[in-house]
This record gives sequence, C-alpha cells and structure tokens, in this order.
Amino acid sequence: MIRLVRNLRWITTTALSLALVGTACSGPTRTIEEVHFSDYVNPFIGASTNTEAAGAYHGLGKTFPGATTPFGMVQVSPNTITGGDNGSGYSYEHETIEGFAFTQMSGIGWYGDLGNLLVMPTVGDLRTNSGKEGGVAGYRSRYDKSSEEAKAGYYKVLLSDYQIQAEATAAPHSGMLRFVFPENKQSRIQLDLARRVGGTSTYQAVQVIDDHTIAGRMECTPEGGGWGNGEGSSRYTVYFYAQFSKPLKDYGVWSVDIPEGQDRHREFVESPAFQTLTANAKISERPKAYEGEHLGFFTEFETEANEEVLFKAGISFVSLEGAEKNLKAEIKDWDFDAVRSRARSLWDTALAKMDVSGGTDEQKVIFYTSLYHTMIDPRIYTDVDGQYMGADGKAHKSDTFTKRTIFSGWDVFRSQMPLQTIINPVLVNDLLKSLTTMAEESGREYYERWELLNAYSGCMLGNPAISVLADAYAKGICSLDMEKAYRYADKTSRMFGNAELGYTPNPQSISKTLEYAYTEWCMSQLAKSLGKQEDAVYYAKLAQSYRNLYDAEKHSFRPREANGRFEAWPEEGKLKEWYGCMECNELQQGWFVPHDIPGMVELMGGTERVIADLDTMFDKTPTDFLWNAYYNHANEPVHHVPFLYNHLGQPWKTQKWSRFICDKAYKNKVEGLVGNEDVGQMSAWYVLAACGLYPVCPGDTRYEISSPVFEKTEIQVGEGNTFIIRANRNTPENTYIQSAKLNGMDYTRCYLDYKDIMKGGVLELEMGPEPNTNWGVNN
Repeated sequence: MIRLVRNLRWITTTALSLALVGTACSGPTRTIEEVHFSDYVNPFIGASTNTEAAGAYHGLGKTFPGATTPFGMVQVSPNTITGGDNGSGYSYEHETIEGFAFTQMSGIGWYGDLGNLLVMPTVGDLRTNSGKEGGVAGYRSRYDKSSEEAKAGYYKVLLSDYQIQAEATAAPHSGMLRFVFPENKQSRIQLDLARRVGGTSTYQAVQVIDDHTIAGRMECTPEGGGWGNGEGSSRYTVYFYAQFSKPLKDYGVWSVDIPEGQDRHREFVESPAFQTLTANAKISERPKAYEGEHLGFFTEFETEANEEVLFKAGISFVSLEGAEKNLKAEIKDWDFDAVRSRARSLWDTALAKMDVSGGTDEQKVIFYTSLYHTMIDPRIYTDVDGQYMGADGKAHKSDTFTKRTIFSGWDVFRSQMPLQTIINPVLVNDLLKSLTTMAEESGREYYERWELLNAYSGCMLGNPAISVLADAYAKGICSLDMEKAYRYADKTSRMFGNAELGYTPNPQSISKTLEYAYTEWCMSQLAKSLGKQEDAVYYAKLAQSYRNLYDAEKHSFRPREANGRFEAWPEEGKLKEWYGCMECNELQQGWFVPHDIPGMVELMGGTERVIADLDTMFDKTPTDFLWNAYYNHANEPVHHVPFLYNHLGQPWKTQKWSRFICDKAYKNKVEGLVGNEDVGQMSAWYVLAACGLYPVCPGDTRYEISSPVFEKTEIQVGEGNTFIIRANRNTPENTYIQSAKLNGMDYTRCYLDYKDIMKGGVLELEMGPEPNTNWGVNN
C-alpha cells in the first residue's frame, strides 16, 4: 500500500527494508510507518575506492557515508584511510576507522583533500599515531560492520576495539558526534589537528576557551600534499570552535617534532617512518594555548557503563569568530536527536524537488540516493554572517549570493549543472557568481576549470565554466554582470583554446581540441546574444576546429603535434586509451561534437555509417558497465552518446540504451556506481535519464526525451510550477515510446525545450514493448 503526498509518504516498512538489504541501513520492521523522501537515501551506494572491484585504477564511486546537509559546508564522516587515491577518506571494505572528520570531498580521485578536524573516541593508554590497517597499532579501531548505519544526515557505528558506539549528525556549518562509552577510568576524545586526506596540515594552533570549549585553526598548503598531492595548489585554513559535553579537566596537546626540511606530501604520511614519528609525540599537559607543525588535542575522563559524551564543532574557512558564530547559530544545546531531525527535514525538503511513483522500491532508493549525491556540491563556502574567504586571501562579505566551492568542471557541466538549472537555478547563479568573484579577487580574470577552495588547480581540461555560463544565459536564468562575465570568459577561451593552430596539439590533443571547440561554440552563442558580432563570427569559426584532427582514411580523430604531424597510429587503433585523449580512447572521446552533430555526422561518413558505428559500440559494451574500451559509462566523455540516436532519426535506440544503462549501471549496493561519482555527475546522469530527459549540448536549451524509469515524475520548477512526466503502461518490458502528448496535444518531437519544462505542464508518454519507428524521427 503506497499513498504519495508532498514531502511525506506512507509505505509498508517491509518493502523498504527489502530495498535496503545488504546496505546495513534497514531498521526494525513495523506494520506501517511514516517514510520521508530521505528514507530512500542509502549513503553507502558508491562508498568504495576498491580498484579490484572496479576493474580499473580509478576505483568505484568514492563517496562518503557520513552525515551532511544539502550543499552543506560540514560533512561528519568516518575515515578509514589517509593515503592513496582515496579522496573520500573512506572505503567500505576497510576494517578499521581512524576517526570522524568534519570535512570531506565526494567522489573524486587525484588523492583528494579536506578530511580535517579528525575526532576519535578511545579508552586506555593514549596513542598519538593513527596506526595502519593490517598491523600497525594506533588510535584507529576495528569496527563492527553489522553495526554500521547510514542515512541522510546521520551515521552510526560500533568501534569494536574500544566498545564505543559513535553517532554523527550535521548542520550546514557545524556537526555533532555522540559517543556511548563503556565503563572505564581512562576514556578519551582526541582530535588529530594535523590530519588531512592525501597529506597533512602543515601548521596548527589550539587554545582552551573555557572548561568546555576549545578553538583553533589548521593551515593546509600544497607543501602538505592534499589536492593532487600538492599539484592542485590548494591553500586553505580551517578554523574550528568546538565544545565537549564533559568538562575539560585532564587534557593535553601532543606535538610531533617534524625534522627540518622533511617533505610533508602523502608519500611521507603513508610511510612507516611517519607512524614512528607521530607515535613518539611530546605530550604537554593542560596548556592554555599551543601552536606547532603537527598537533593533536585530547581530553580524558572517567565514564560509567553506557555513558554518553558529546562533541560539537562549527567550522569556518574565514576566522575563529566565524566558526563560533556558525556553531552558536545552528547547534545551541546538546540535543543530538534534534540536530539529526533538522538534518533529515532539510533533506526531505531538498529531495521533494522531485517526486517519483511507480517503479520498485529498489529503483526509488537508487533515484533518491542519486538526487542526494547531486546535492553535496557546489557546497556553501559562506559563514552564517555572509563572510567568505576570497581568492585574494582576504575576508569578503556578500548579501547578494552564497559563495560556493568545489566545481569539478570537466565532470559536472555535462549533467549536474543542467539538472540544477531545472531544480535549483539559484544554485547555478551562486556558482557563476562565485567563479566570477574568484577570477576578480585573484587578479587572474579568467575562469578556473576545477575549483577547490579558491585554488586554480588546473585539473583536467576544457573550459567548463564557459559551458555553465552559456547554458544559464541561454536559459534566461543569469543574474550576473554579463559584461564582466563575458570579459573573463573571453580571456579564458583565448588562453585555452584552438586559436593558435586551429587545433590544440599534444598532449591530449583530441580531448582538448574537441572540448575547446565546444566551448568556443558556447562563446559564439554568448557573443551573438550580447551583440558582439565580430566575436560571434570569430568563435563560430573556431568551433569547427574539431575538423582539423579528423583522418578520413583511419575514420578517426587523431592527435597532432605542434608541427602538424599526426601522432603514430597505435596497434589498438581507436581503442587505445590515452591516444590523444584524457582518461579514454578515441572511440569514446570522438563523439564529443555536441554543438555540431550534423557536421560530425557528415565528417564521419554519413548517418548510416554513424548509426552502424554506434550500434557496434553498444553491442560490444559489457553489461556490467565497468571500465571498458567501448561505451565506458564509468567516465564522463561518453555520457551524452546514448542520446545521439535522437539526432540520427532512431530515437527508439536512445530509449533502449538509456533505460538499459539505468537498469544495469546503477545498483542499490556499495558497488552501485561503476565509476567515480565525480561531485554529482554520475548521479545527475541517472536522475535525468530516469526522468526521461537529457541535455546533449549545454548552451542549447534542448533536452532529449528518452524512456523514463518511473510511471510518474513530478518536478518542482520555476516559481511554484510543476512539470509532470507520465509514462503510461511503463514496465521493464514496455521501454519504448509509442506516442506522446504535451499538455494534452499530440507531440511528435523527441526533445523538449527548457522553457517548456520550466513553465510547468504534463508530458504524457504511451509505452510499449516494441519500438515505434515513426515517433520522434522528425527533428
């Protein structure tokens, strides 16, 4: 029995529990229970970095299972590992937990960053080193995997070595931990202030404010590794204001004497020498303040059996005062359950943007967890008083937008940002204003492609911020100073583009040339709309640069050197990974001409040959969709490819393959993401495709219609409008669209315009078991 209502549902818990089998998320079964949208979220989906299970060095989803709020600054999550390519700091198959950090990244590679303010409850003798899984003792603990539970805004686990139950919850700028201790005369909460994913903080300070409160800062620089093991140029300071429910009586600071000239990158942090060094830290008892290069803080106390001790902290990237304001504004008391309830309510409201019905409970868990993962980033970077840290290293205040951070541009311009233009256009404006102020405050006056905490990291390639800008402007949702934004976009495109040679030479010649050609088209569209006719012509010509890499004899794009010569043809041909491409091969990257599909088709030999090539690609793709040389859904370059059939007069194949990928590449289990989550992109693809919509070319307002997973999807759009997609007679067998109506009128196109979605209405699809080769073929 299921009755749907806005923000709230009634459902038999047995069905939902079955949907969550194997995730350690199900609770006790009752007859009928109130179930919220957030109850369909399983944060364990994708929470593994396991390269063996992924069949590739990129690993699986790399998500974190801990507590956060929609686009929140704080993520209170268990961390199982510091080193390696483990950006989330957690991997489900690990057997020990080293602590609970207050900041995490979601779904990224390149060694990762954040993982700051690591808090660990312990009993017995104090250990100041983390230890290593597999034999090196430290403050980390084994944990009871069967006790592990994760929900939206909440996490729980039993730390077996200490017999301490740990629970975590979060508010937007702060978080709370609740520990249930055993009887022990030497119980403890300890904070590793130097800890950081992918490296270490390089300087810390801590001070005791009163008998329940400490405050301090952790400075993170490229010299300490972090993003790209230092190559990502991340430089930030995390300020914290923390309180303990039990008074500070026996407390202290440990300090590690870092040798002069010691490299602080991840290789050192991963080494046995680091464990030895940190294990022999100097202990200072009851200092009022302490500063150093590698510090920790601890407070010891006696506990009775099952005694609760709580810890809460606010963080800020601006100041100690900001961290204090953030905590006091959000968590005023010690009511853990109230904080958890507020976090759940925030998620219910955010997830209510999309209401799906029909389908299985398993599919709903996958859908709402995907939607949840699209609401982690770009996260809040602004304190409760409007202050944020600028790219000039100074505090700024904004009353007109929320400064946001973590823009995984190369990934998210494809699906994540186009999804947000529908369900959260204010967020897209916040992001664009954040990137624009960053360009201005830094003095660089160009847009970064992969932004983390104001860092110009240079990660990946292309000019994705231009795509987001052009897409938002084309959709009429920009509230920027467009002259300034255009000036920065123009500089960006001239710095990184195809102008000099008519293509971009190696390395990654194919990927760079095709990606730049697309954003040069975006620039031509922007210039035309802004009345800059000369620029429009200039960029429209550059948008054709992709043609300059095509070799008709090889039926392939080929990378060129600066002297004009093609790189030698490899033995594997189009299937050779890294042959002029970034993380892919030519077969995958070569379809990326979204702005000129007719031109691409003509270049590749015509419609029939292109369709045959696409058919072969999908036919050879393994059905588990793990890393492969054909349709590699585990990585972004191919994400638009299933929807190309809509442009080729065979939309039933888009319906077939988009539905098949939804069914096979996404699962309700830890290994449920076949590749890195990539800051919302992998999940945004599913959300859009499961609704039956997808944008092949951001910057164009066209969304392809495909086969919805659910019988009905209600999307909250615009100013109180609702857009409904009905798929009548939708079943696992009835995957093909037979006919369509838009607002009661026959509809024969295989796409919708953004404005049709945003003004609200009803798209009604009649589904059937066989393709209707007449519907949607006229574009």
